[in-house]
Amino acid sequence: MSASSPILLTPGPLTTALGTREAMLRDWGSWDGEFNRMTRSVCADLLAVAHGQGEYVCVPMQGSGTFSVEAALGTLVPRDGCVLVPSNGAYCARIVKILERMGVAHATLPLGEDEPARAEAIEAAFAREPRITHVAQVHLETSAGLLNPLDEIAAVCARHGKRLIADAMSSFGAVPIDLRGSGIDALVSASGKCLEGVPGMGFVIVRQALLETCARRSPSLALDLHDQWAYMEKTTQWRYTPPTHVVAALRRALDQFVAEGGQPARGARYARNCATLIDGMSALGFVPFLAPAMQSNIIVTFHAPRDPAWRFADLYDAVRAAGYILYPGKLTEVDTFRVGCIGAIDDNDMRGAVAAIGQAVGSLGIKIR
Repeated sequence: MSASSPILLTPGPLTTALGTREAMLRDWGSWDGEFNRMTRSVCADLLAVAHGQGEYVCVPMQGSGTFSVEAALGTLVPRDGCVLVPSNGAYCARIVKILERMGVAHATLPLGEDEPARAEAIEAAFAREPRITHVAQVHLETSAGLLNPLDEIAAVCARHGKRLIADAMSSFGAVPIDLRGSGIDALVSASGKCLEGVPGMGFVIVRQALLETCARRSPSLALDLHDQWAYMEKTTQWRYTPPTHVVAALRRALDQFVAEGGQPARGARYARNCATLIDGMSALGFVPFLAPAMQSNIIVTFHAPRDPAWRFADLYDAVRAAGYILYPGKLTEVDTFRVGCIGAIDDNDMRGAVAAIGQAVGSLGIKIR
């Protein structure tokens, strides 16, 4: 790779296939029938990924994934609701910040950054706080790479009659999610993650019966999920200017996703990437932050070396010069850095990245052990 087009070892944006980028070379009219049919086909395929056909609808939204998380919370939680947020990372904390800005009551279940949310802990929170009506759960907390047990959490929410809004930003398309008979009421993700599209479009897969009850509830016009869905149902068009090139790229990325073998094949490739990365980095002396049982295949957080010569910025620059982009740490109490395993890359790319990291560490005189 040239210095101007490095491989992105991040949780998104990420390296995309040439075909995905080529799909953005055509311009589209936002009211054009062909474009609107493409939007419908994208939504239908997104529903199919999570087995949501029939009971759920897919509502696309302009903007990054956070826009869609805020749209889901603002539209689906009534003003007198109370949201439980099991919090074990930065993206859980972002949900809390959104709820605070909207003035929605919430309770936080504090967890360690290496501690998964457990169904029994959530059930205990229900007992302590009877006012809880909803749970907002990050499925894969990429600040550490921690995968929370979504199926168990969905089951306990269903048993207690609590609505579950799941942020599946970094898991959708790579980790199995089956909405059939689940306790998940809404699932949020975005184009530029494991589907390997480009950033700029989020989406919410939500029970239609629930969404139908949410007219005029959102405190935001632009982020009104119900209004977006109702307008698209009536006209086939987006309410406001759509990210046309992003939708076209996602259409191509979904075609590639299906051709690869769907979620099982995508997840298996990322698992190979992750295993190659951890094996190679461990051989260099780097230690993963998470125990293997809690580690996802999406992104790996590594402890920073304790050598005084260590500066992440120096490593970043040296590895970037070799053609790879790393990601800084996002933990609050431990010095770390992160390496993503997703995107249009394979285990050969991961071996190249490990070699670049090893060469950079040597040239910088950093002692890892």
